[in-house]
Parts: sequence; structure tokens; C-alpha cells
Amino acid sequence: MSLTPFLLTWRTTPLHDREVVDALVDPAHAGPPLSAPLAEALQQWSGSYYWSDERDGRHLVLTRPNQRRRETWGLHALLFAAVVITTTLTGAMVAGTISMHPGAWRGAVFVRGLSHGLLFSLPLLAILFTHEMGHYITARRYQVDVSPPFFLPGFPPPFGIGTFGAFIRLRTIVNDRRQLLDIGAAGPIAGFIVALPILWIGLLYSHPTAPEGFHGMVVRLGDDLLFPGDSVVTLLLRRFVPGASGDIVLHPTAFAGWFGMFVTMLNLLPMAQLDGGHIVYAAIPRWHQPVARAFWLIVMLLGWFWIGWLVWGSIVLVLSRGQLRHPPVLDAYRPLPPSRHWLAWLSLLLFILTFAPAPFRS
Repeated sequence: MSLTPFLLTWRTTPLHDREVVDALVDPAHAGPPLSAPLAEALQQWSGSYYWSDERDGRHLVLTRPNQRRRETWGLHALLFAAVVITTTLTGAMVAGTISMHPGAWRGAVFVRGLSHGLLFSLPLLAILFTHEMGHYITARRYQVDVSPPFFLPGFPPPFGIGTFGAFIRLRTIVNDRRQLLDIGAAGPIAGFIVALPILWIGLLYSHPTAPEGFHGMVVRLGDDLLFPGDSVVTLLLRRFVPGASGDIVLHPTAFAGWFGMFVTMLNLLPMAQLDGGHIVYAAIPRWHQPVARAFWLIVMLLGWFWIGWLVWGSIVLVLSRGQLRHPPVLDAYRPLPPSRHWLAWLSLLLFILTFAPAPFRS
């Protein structure tokens, strides 16, 4: 059944991956509730759609995908396998079951020791995977062309923790601010939901003692020690987990949960095209640039407490070509519906809960 009889006016925008139709619906059918004929026609629509209440009436934003490109799944699988290996190696070092010196890695003892690293790698990858799939599934629901997650292997200790995280790539422009907000917020919210119980469970198995002379959270890396900083969420959880409120040596699973919170916080920084940048542009587009510049300056000043802030701020500046700007959406004039404002506020709350001025203490 055609939708045309129910529309007063419409505008079609052809893109390389999809066709977008912005249609003003006849008030006799727009509802709410929708007329039965329109509801039946929408059930037969081959793409996705959503409603937008605007000054001139109710609009339907309809999207119909073109032929999808073939993905290079082999590359994604190879990168994921590499991250499983590097993070499992890191986890075994955190658990103390293998040496940080490759010369000591021998035979069955090494394999048995490496298996303990899964207590770190599996929960960490669950957090990263859920974060990226939050973005991916939301983008696909809107028929936006998006790549599967790229997992980035990193160096094991003492040079890193086995991964540089993961990302997906939007390969086409986003329709409007509603879509941008939904896609940008879905990842951090999904990742936080998974990281919270992982951190809780990990704290339950952590040792409520720390080396003499050290305070707070400690991670053992062979003969070396790493000192993760507290955020609001870690302080609250440690208060309610027996034995975790004082000095504590983190279990590998607790460290995975902590790192998941850390990744959530970094992504929610409101700069350029980070998740936080998407959210701020969607919520208050005119203020995106001033907010991004202010937070970039704050990040660089926080380098006094942790040098990694300087590195992260420099990376964001380079990737945004020194502008910290956000690219426009297809329809910049469509307002953000009030029903989506809670997503922006929830994202702000998660940023406050996960923010740690000194993620790693000296």
C-alpha cells in the first residue's frame, strides 16, 4: 500500500546508502491515534520511520536503504582475535600467573598461567563490545551506513593494557539531531550498564589490603604497581562492597570494570566527534564549539595530574584537524524532540559518575 494518499507534502533526499523522505502527514490520519489505513501502510513500509512533531504538523521521517556494501569481516575477526590475545596476556600479568618478562614464558606453565588472564580479557571485551554494538545497532535501526566494530590491539604491560579500545565508523551523514543523539548516547549507556556489575563483582573478589605505604586502589603488574584513580561511581561501589572502602588490590575483573568506566568517561568528553561531542551537538548545536574548546583546555590543564590527558587532548585535536568541530547533520533545522532530552541528561550524569581527574595516580 502506498503512503502517498496520507501525505500533504514531502521531500526526498537520495544518499548513496539510503533514501530519506521528510513528509508532512494529513492531520486526518496523523493522530494520535493513527488512522487504521495509515497504520496498515506503515506496516508494509520496507524501511524504517519515526515521527517528528513540528510547527506545521506531524512529520514522518522515512528511510529506505539501498543495496548494502559487503563488509570485510575477515579484518574485523583478525583484529578481535588479536585483542583477545593481548588483553588475556595483560590479565594474566595482573593476576600474577605469568611473568612480565617474555624470557620466562615456557610451555604448559605459561598456558595455565595465561588462562587466568581471561578473568580480565573477557569482561573487558564484553564492555567494549557492548559499547560499540550500542552504536552499531542504533545506527542500523535508522538505516545509517555504519561499519562493524574495529577492535584495536595494544601493547601488554609495562607499555599498555593490551588494547587501545574499539570504534565504529559512520560512513554517511546522519539525518538529524535525534538520530545523532540516539547513536551517540547508545554506546556509553550500554557499556556502563555492563561495566557496573563487572566492577561490583570484581571488587567482591579483590583483596582488602595494599602494599605498605600505598593507599586507595592498587593493581599489581609483576614487581610494578599501578594506581587507578577513583571516580564517583568507584567511590560509591567501594563504600558498599565489604572490605573495599579502604586500601585494596584489584582483582583482574575489577580492573576490567574500572577500565570500562574509564573508557566511558573518555568517550563522553564533549569534544569534536567523541560520543560526548555527538551528544552536545545534538542537544545544543550552537554551543558545541565553545563547549568543546573549554573542555579541551580543561583536559590539557588536567595533564598536570596525569600526563595521559595531554596525549588524549592532542589526539582529539589532531583527528579534528585542529578545529574541534562537529560535522553537520542532513536536516539541521529539525528540532530535537522533548522525548529525547532525557538521553542528554542521562549522558551528562554518566560523565559525572565516571569522571576521574587523575585516572592513574603516581
